[in-house]
Amino acid sequence: MYVAKAENKDMVNHPEHYKAGGLECIDVMLKLYGKEAVMAFCMCNAFKYQWRCYNKGNCKQDIEKAMWYNDKFLELTKDE
Repeated sequence: MYVAKAENKDMVNHPEHYKAGGLECIDVMLKLYGKEAVMAFCMCNAFKYQWRCYNKGNCKQDIEKAMWYNDKFLELTKDE
């Protein structure tokens, strides 16, 4: 598990701003769009976080987030 924290909040694994009404965005995406679409999203998001990691001021956190999306992708492939 990767942990980057800001003000004692985990900004990599399940940050609060990715939740609404007790639901996490990626879980709702799975229900609405299906596993294949979310796997593609994870690949693209991992790329995006790596691409811009030097431009946002917290490269370590962005690389950790890219790793989170890569791990989520792998998690979704376990049933295959």
